[in-house]
Amino acid sequence: MPSLQRKRSLDLAERAIELPICIALLVFFAPVMLLAALAVKLQDGGPVLFGHSRIGRDGKTFKCLKFRSMVVNAEQRLQALLASDPAAREEWRRDHKLRRDPRVTILGEFLRRSSIDELPQLINVLRGEMSLVGPRPITSSEAARYRRYFKVYCQVRPGITGLWQVSGRNDVSYRRRVALDVTYAKLRSLKLYFGILAATGPAVLARRGAH
Repeated sequence: MPSLQRKRSLDLAERAIELPICIALLVFFAPVMLLAALAVKLQDGGPVLFGHSRIGRDGKTFKCLKFRSMVVNAEQRLQALLASDPAAREEWRRDHKLRRDPRVTILGEFLRRSSIDELPQLINVLRGEMSLVGPRPITSSEAARYRRYFKVYCQVRPGITGLWQVSGRNDVSYRRRVALDVTYAKLRSLKLYFGILAATGPAVLARRGAH
């Protein structure tokens, strides 16, 4: 089967699979999402959802939705921290994350460790911006780190879960994350798709690398 035809067949199969799954998950998790939204709002009166610009398929940007897990002025706090703390600046340069991020609220830490913060991304899947399974959605500032593999990343829709999420998440080095994203894009198949979906539940429950 020609690669283009195979790609289109996989696209159609994935959409046929994930649309009913997404609707079912939204109905099932509706009470949890309502409680999470209420808790975030009561916490400080700020926005419930946070839409961060990420790179999707074909290099198109979209707003990746999450329940807000950080303080309202998170970006300003990050810049102040990076300007004053060399260790934090080096960690951010290396991993694009902070293991002990002062911007994350107590409620936000729980939402992250339980992965509840990512439930709004089901809406991104319904919109066709994301898939249930795919590479980790990256920001424009991360694109350079993918170097020649950025084109490979852009061949598929980013996912709520993927090889990175079931392989240790934040315990995985950034270079390994890139390798996992590229591996999925190159080896994409329904067998791999279902295998990652099946491994996601245990990975979430174990909370390995979730911080």
